[in-house]
Amino acid sequence: MGYLGNQLATVATGAFAAVLTGLWPWFMGFAPVLNFIFIMAVTITWFLTFACWFSQKSADYMKAWEHAQAGHGEKSATNEGQVVQVFKADGSAANDAEISEAKIELNNELDQLRATVKIKDSEIEHLKAEIANLETRVQIESLKTELTNLKALASGR
Repeated sequence: MGYLGNQLATVATGAFAAVLTGLWPWFMGFAPVLNFIFIMAVTITWFLTFACWFSQKSADYMKAWEHAQAGHGEKSATNEGQVVQVFKADGSAANDAEISEAKIELNNELDQLRATVKIKDSEIEHLKAEIANLETRVQIESLKTELTNLKALASGR
């Protein structure tokens, strides 16, 4: 943490707001415009002081939350070196051959899903191209209609 618990901006803005608030009665009798300026400046600086304070509290909270989440990640990383027992649906323990066979099956299914997604992506691109062509055709037809209307108007005169 920095100086003042990372609230240096809050303290600086608050000090400026306090100075403006203290100077305000001295300049009260000069001009109405100056009084309006002080009303605006004091209000804005106190608002900025609150905004600085609130944003720092929010940043501190998020940093603590991220630190807590990182702590959970470290716990799971320490479990990687331990032996994991895998059980089948019937409750019996699975051996290495069955586990590797299941991995192969899952990898095959994953590859099939990836191929399906690629096919769907190509279909989507094809449909986007067709939509662009149809939009162009619609624009051409509207231009033809407009040209026909203009010809009809020109021949009518």
